[in-house]
Amino acid sequence: MPRLTPERREAKRAEIVAAARRCFSRDGFHQTSMPDIAAEAGVSQGAPYRYFESKDEIILAITGDAFRLIFAPVERLAAEADAASIADLTAAALDALTADTVLDAAGNDVPVEELLRCAVQTWSEMLRNDAVRSPAVEGFHSVRRSIAEAIERGQSAGAAPPTVRPDHGARVVMGLLHGFLLQRVAFGLTDTAQCNADIRALLDHP
Repeated sequence: MPRLTPERREAKRAEIVAAARRCFSRDGFHQTSMPDIAAEAGVSQGAPYRYFESKDEIILAITGDAFRLIFAPVERLAAEADAASIADLTAAALDALTADTVLDAAGNDVPVEELLRCAVQTWSEMLRNDAVRSPAVEGFHSVRRSIAEAIERGQSAGAAPPTVRPDHGARVVMGLLHGFLLQRVAFGLTDTAQCNADIRALLDHP
């Protein structure tokens, strides 16, 4: 059998991730087995193990894509803006959720809804699985620091309330994003644009 080129190997890996994401989104992490993923991908039962050591490793790859979708726009704004308000920081993430698809870390189109359904499942997985919890906690604190630093700069520029502690303000921003994510996935409240407008109206009101 000819050896796979790096490009072909990456493409096959992406196909397995996509199959797993569809399974997880439809049936959940624990109702999905590696043979289920293989069947969804149309490959032999042993094929996923050529690219991933375990199902946990696939979960980590997918949840990494999910949380990048939500928080990468916030981190970009936090890094670039000198006068971002709390509403600006929240809106940055919600704007990213209005698209039907997003690029994953490998540059492939991924349905946003599948990623968000996997993201919600990750919270319960964190309660039982240290392999998932550790990178999630690390990512949470990294994003929170970025937002807090942006709020502090915003306070200096008069764009954020001076009485709010930046680290507490960062928790509020992340709480709003987590809350919207849960409402969208669990309760079908998908009107992102209206939610964004309402957040701005509430947070920007003097």
